[in-house]
Amino acid sequence: MAQYFELHPDNPQVRLLKQAVALLAQGGLLAVPTDSSYALACQLDDKTAADRLRQVRGIDDKHHLTLLCRDLSELANYARVDNRQYRLLKLATPGPFTFILEATREVPRRLSHPQRKTIGLRVPDHPVLQQLLDLHGGPLLATTLIPRGETEPLNDAQEIRQRLQNHLAAVVDAGACPQEPTTVVDMTPMGTGGDPVVTRQGRGDPARLGL
Repeated sequence: MAQYFELHPDNPQVRLLKQAVALLAQGGLLAVPTDSSYALACQLDDKTAADRLRQVRGIDDKHHLTLLCRDLSELANYARVDNRQYRLLKLATPGPFTFILEATREVPRRLSHPQRKTIGLRVPDHPVLQQLLDLHGGPLLATTLIPRGETEPLNDAQEIRQRLQNHLAAVVDAGACPQEPTTVVDMTPMGTGGDPVVTRQGRGDPARLGL
């Protein structure tokens, strides 16, 4: 049975967030709010939890998972970022963007794309998730909370608990999310002098990046 933490969306109760962080440390899978939609999240270095995350979501190892980072400096620890890429990243973080970048050695090989050696990274603009990341002290591995075989993310925390309570350690309820996916920007072409490519138009406005 998943625990249920009902949090104020702007001033979350730290006591409850610490309990959620403790569950992550025990290998738990959490449903967390973001600035786009609810996401499944777990510790970066927990293989069992990551496998369970893929299983609940119904995805294979070719599907890009995302690292939720506290800020741009943390993001740069897990992705190879040149000066040109960094300038664009500064324009769009925090915000509802996911960036595809070449993974560094800090990212376990089993989590990066098996052929491209890339990883999705983002800095979410959500007070509850930001505080959770701060208390956790590092990035979380995440994917949009779309149940296996479905196409739309779940957006009601009570429904998430009801449907996935046997798969989750906890649901972090901070109210409804915008329920619009992130805009995905592939920045890997920039490494060879090319331009970034918007591979999915979502909530983030590409104009922030001049695209």
